[in-house]
Amino acid sequence: MTIVEGTILRGHEFEPIEGRVVVGDDGRIEAVEEGKARSDDIVIPAFVNAHTHVGDSIAKDVGEGMTLEELVAPPDGLKHRLLRAADREEQVTAIRRSLAFAAAGGTAAVLDFREGGVEGVERLHEAAESVPVKALALGRETVAAMEAGEGFGASSTNDGEFASERTATREAGKLFGIHAGEADSSDLNGGLDLDPDFLVHVVHPEPVHLERIADSEVPVVVCPRSNLVTNVGVPPVRDLLDRTTVALGTDNVMLNSPNMFREMAITAKLTDASAREVLGMATRAGAEIAGLNWGVIEPGREARLVVLDGDSDNLAGTKNPVRAVVRRAGVADVSETIGPDQC
Repeated sequence: MTIVEGTILRGHEFEPIEGRVVVGDDGRIEAVEEGKARSDDIVIPAFVNAHTHVGDSIAKDVGEGMTLEELVAPPDGLKHRLLRAADREEQVTAIRRSLAFAAAGGTAAVLDFREGGVEGVERLHEAAESVPVKALALGRETVAAMEAGEGFGASSTNDGEFASERTATREAGKLFGIHAGEADSSDLNGGLDLDPDFLVHVVHPEPVHLERIADSEVPVVVCPRSNLVTNVGVPPVRDLLDRTTVALGTDNVMLNSPNMFREMAITAKLTDASAREVLGMATRAGAEIAGLNWGVIEPGREARLVVLDGDSDNLAGTKNPVRAVVRRAGVADVSETIGPDQC
């Protein structure tokens, strides 16, 4: 049994209570109890980073001044050329280090769009073996890559047809995600026509697309920092939250670190989403898309928790812990993570 004390952000609304979380030997939360705590810590659900490309860890901060298409468009965008040139050891080592950084910052799972076919999926799984992050590989390019991983991660319907891959992924009972509405709205109807499990980006939806998203209740993963770097705009987070489940992702490691604190802060400061909504995007929503019983601190959930030092120089004096977690906290404030190996 593990007991964690402090200010607990409890339940779906992240209600701050003083007390403790009791985690059983089976790794599930047994109780969330109010009472006097012997700690200034702040306890939150672990993050689920709902969209990454961690293979890009081999080449960080390249391509300054390039367009989105020049950077990432298959098959010959800069990232794809660099990935083809990287050997297995180089890529596995780079991915492992990015996953380790993500874990240190409170991330318990990533949904990774994995280039390189079956070999790419295998490289991600190998890199994740020694890191406490659940790395879900959404293989790209081939049905075989989907079968080797946890789903299929499509680019855009402007890049090709994905109907057969969608059918195969559905039959396999795995996740199907697709990029849509990143640079413009031209691929949103095509993406929605595939009935995906989630869309990624959706920076440029028109009213008809928002209506379709609401009608189909398809979740959306937004990546505001990436969109700023590639100069495509800011996703309409309020419009999306009013219609569907919205999660957060950090996108390409080539462009941004897999740092969910930074993603939350910029989302909160650039949009009119509340701090509670943004924290839900970084935790509960991503877990729901991935089919994980995490993201909320309540009995019966698997314990994936992050403990923040509420007396750090950064967080000392906090009066609104939810707002502080979303807009102020950082990787340096993480004092402990609780997962299956710690229970």
